[in-house]
This record gives sequence, structure tokens and C-alpha cells, in this order.
Amino acid sequence: MSARSVYDAREHGLVGDGVTNDQPALAALVDRLGDAYAGDGRPRMIVVPPGDYCIRDVATVWRSGVSLVGAGMQATRFLLANPGAPGTPTPLMWFTALQHGAGPDNHLADCVFASFEVDGSGMELDEYDPLAKGLGLQYVLRGRFRDIYVHDTPATGFGCDFLQDTVVDAVLAERCGRLDTGEEPGGAGIGIGIGGWGATERLTVTACTARGNGTNGIFVELQREEWPPPRGIRITACHVEDNRFGISDWGADGLVVTGCTMIGNHEAGFDISAQGTSSTAGRGGMVVNCVIDGNLRDGVGIGNTPGPYTISGSRISANGRYGYWEHHFGGGYSGPVVDLVLDGNSIHDNGLDGIRVDAGIDHSAFTRNRIRNNGRRAAPATSGVGPVSPTVT
Repeated sequence: MSARSVYDAREHGLVGDGVTNDQPALAALVDRLGDAYAGDGRPRMIVVPPGDYCIRDVATVWRSGVSLVGAGMQATRFLLANPGAPGTPTPLMWFTALQHGAGPDNHLADCVFASFEVDGSGMELDEYDPLAKGLGLQYVLRGRFRDIYVHDTPATGFGCDFLQDTVVDAVLAERCGRLDTGEEPGGAGIGIGIGGWGATERLTVTACTARGNGTNGIFVELQREEWPPPRGIRITACHVEDNRFGISDWGADGLVVTGCTMIGNHEAGFDISAQGTSSTAGRGGMVVNCVIDGNLRDGVGIGNTPGPYTISGSRISANGRYGYWEHHFGGGYSGPVVDLVLDGNSIHDNGLDGIRVDAGIDHSAFTRNRIRNNGRRAAPATSGVGPVSPTVT
């Protein structure tokens, strides 16, 4: 990239002293570079040196062709706050269908976001607002998100939707969704709305960590019931811990989850259900070679899906209730799951049943699983007799 395409933020008004509000300077630079990209089609990059950059009261509307690259997760820090606009969500950046008319024909393209921290602890609201994210972009084409640390946001930390030909790599999301009661939309570490590009969304989420978030660690969610569940989404080599749900499929078709660790989550390590905004569960997906261990209730919970689905080659162990639970939550699809496959899993040391089926299944196969030492919460066997009552004469 030529020198004319790289812009040092400090040379264009940003201070990074932890006191000055850097949002106006950032917004002006983004607009300037976005106009330039619209004119010649050449992407520009904002390089942000180490420092604490205050982003107050207003979110920056992002533009195509403008990248934001810091000096490292804890070197370049964006501090979100809203002291001059109490109750107003102030993400670092946004571009949405509702606020800005984003769509397939009005999208963000050719943007890289890398190597910085987003601290949402200074954003104060009286009640939950799903827009109070760290990053809130929709309809992104050829995007790259990597080495980003986002934490303590009132709503979802990384809350970007409709990501086409995009990679989300090494995002760390901690304690996001801090105002979510458990019944609100969003509130995840990494939450990705899907379906806006049609039947295919080519997205890879890899090497990410989500810990201690209000709802899901990582989830994909179909945004409208009338949209077809999209194919093309992969979640690989991620770690989710201490969330309500670890990884959730709320409406994809053929989601591939491989090599992930899902431990210590409160409801389930891996979840399929119709709890999303469109009341549509995932279908056609695969969970392969994962460790699903020590979740407070269930290891794998699958409900409201017509199928098929495959869980294979995984360790499903030491979960507080069921290793695998087939169920329906009331909303969404309530018929039998077709072509469900559990194959080659090690299912052991779970609190109750290793495999529990409380909903209909059809043309399904449970094969080659090693199921042992489950039922740890059951009372031990007893023998002998109770005390003898005295004889009544």
C-alpha cells in the first residue's frame, strides 16, 4: 500500500491522551477517506499509535474503503463513554440498516479492523439497548476483523451482521452484554446476524475467545423468518467459557463448527434452538472434533430444528445435567428431527443421562459412541431394611 494510502491518526487530530474526545476527529477522517475511496476505488488505512482514545457521546458512521489498524490489543485502546448523552448507545463504529439504510446495494466494502481494544465500561444506560455494542456494522463485503479485544459493553461486544466474504479472526470478547437480563436480544460476546445476503454468506469465524458474556459466547442468528437460512458459515478453533450459552446456531444452514472448546457455560456448551429473533433453529450443520466439558447444565442441547444435524468425534463430558439433550422449547418448529447423527463421540461423566431424547426423531443414527459413567447426580444404591416398628398389641 502506498504512503498516500496510510494515514497516521495523530497527524489528523486524534490525541489519545485518555482525556480529549477523539470522536470528532475520527469521524472527520473517516468521512474524508471514505469520499476519496468513492472517487478512485483505492482503500485507505488509518493507523492508530498506542494511546487511550476517548470516544464520547456519538458513534462514528463508518465508510467503505476505510480501515482502522492499531498497535496491538492493549496498546491502542478506544474508551467508549456517553457523559454528554446519557442513555445513548455509543459504539466505536456503526453502519446499520435501520439508522443508515445499509443493505446489499448500500454496503461497506474493503475494510480491515485490527489490533486494538474497545472498552465499553464507560457506556452508561438506564436500561438495556441492543445498539450499545462495541462494533455495530451491517452488510460488510470483503471485511477483515482480527486481533480485537472488546469488553464490558452493555450489549453485544462484536455485533456485526451480514458479513460476506469476511473473516473474523482472533477476536477476544469478555463480559459483554452486562445489562442483558437474559431475555433481551443480543448481549453476546460475538453475535452475527445472518440472512441479509440471501442463501449464501461466506463467513469464517476462527481462533476467537468469548468468556463471561451475558448470553452467547458466539452465535449466528437468522434475522427474518422469511429469509432462507444461509449456507457458507464456519466457526473453527474457538474457545467459549462462562457464557449463558457457548456457541449457538439460531438459523444457519450447514453451519460447520470444528475444533472448538466449550466449557463452563451456564445453559449449554452448544445450542440449537428457535430463541433468535426469527424463531428459526439451525439445520444441516456439523459439530466435529470439539471438547464440550463441564457446562453447568447440558453439553449439547438441540431443539426446534427439522434437521439434519451431525455431532461427531467430540468429547461431551462432566456436564451438570445431560451430555446430549434433544428437546423443543415451544416456539418454532415442533416436528421430529430428521437425519440426526451422533457418531463416534465420547460421552461420559455427565450428571444425568449421557443421551436424553425428549422430542421426536426420524431416520436418525446414534452409532459408535462410547457412553460411560453418566448419572453422577443419581443417589447411590442402598440395601438393608429400615428400623423395625414396635409390635402393637
